[in-house]
Amino acid sequence: MIIRRIAFTEHGTFGVIIDNGIPFALTLERPWMDNKQNVSCIPAGVYACNRFSSETHPSTFQVMNVPERTAILFHTGNLMKHSAGCILIGETFELYKGQPAVMSSSKGFKEFMERLTDQQDFQLLIQDRGE
Repeated sequence: MIIRRIAFTEHGTFGVIIDNGIPFALTLERPWMDNKQNVSCIPAGVYACNRFSSETHPSTFQVMNVPERTAILFHTGNLMKHSAGCILIGETFELYKGQPAVMSSSKGFKEFMERLTDQQDFQLLIQDRGE
């Protein structure tokens, strides 16, 4: 899978998820803040992602091997403040409460998980605009 980041703003880093050449969902991450835990998007690069489950996020994937970072999950949410350095998934970009957001997050996350139903891990390529 690929996340192709398309916009970098103070309200977040916005991207498109591509699977086998087909774009199918959108992402929202925190802005770049020097890869600081809980407040920054992660650096562009290639990462292993493994299944993860917790009480708060019972079925998702975790991005592994990000330098000096842990607990980077894919999950639902609309606004940048819903992410503590994780990757939010949605279906549309819209304004929500006056801020840029990803909407239909549950639907987008469900499709993401359905595409990975039989997988315990996958490789993620994160590309910044222009790469």
